[in-house]
Amino acid sequence: MSTSLPKSFTALEPLAGAWGLPTQDARQTKRRSSSTAELQEFYDAIVPLLPDILSHVDEFPLGELPPDSLRLYYMSLALAEIAPHIELYRGDPNVPHSFEEERFIAVNGQQPG
Repeated sequence: MSTSLPKSFTALEPLAGAWGLPTQDARQTKRRSSSTAELQEFYDAIVPLLPDILSHVDEFPLGELPPDSLRLYYMSLALAEIAPHIELYRGDPNVPHSFEEERFIAVNGQQPG
């Protein structure tokens, strides 16, 4: 998948390859393997643009996002994955004082979306 994003979101281009991942499993693996600084950098870059991102993807019928917009949508899902870790867990990429996440397998974790 290309890392190109819609023209109005080119500022996020350097993060697209790492964070625009199509599956839940891939996004969780990326979060768990990232440093606090990497999580914070992504969070800081995408949060201010989130209203525009959601407005952009909402312009298309369900299931009909063009590839560049689909990558942007996946980045918004990555934000949903990491936001609690920034906002609640002080940037810890894991869930503090909890189970080992690797033990749990998402039923649909390999499916895009």
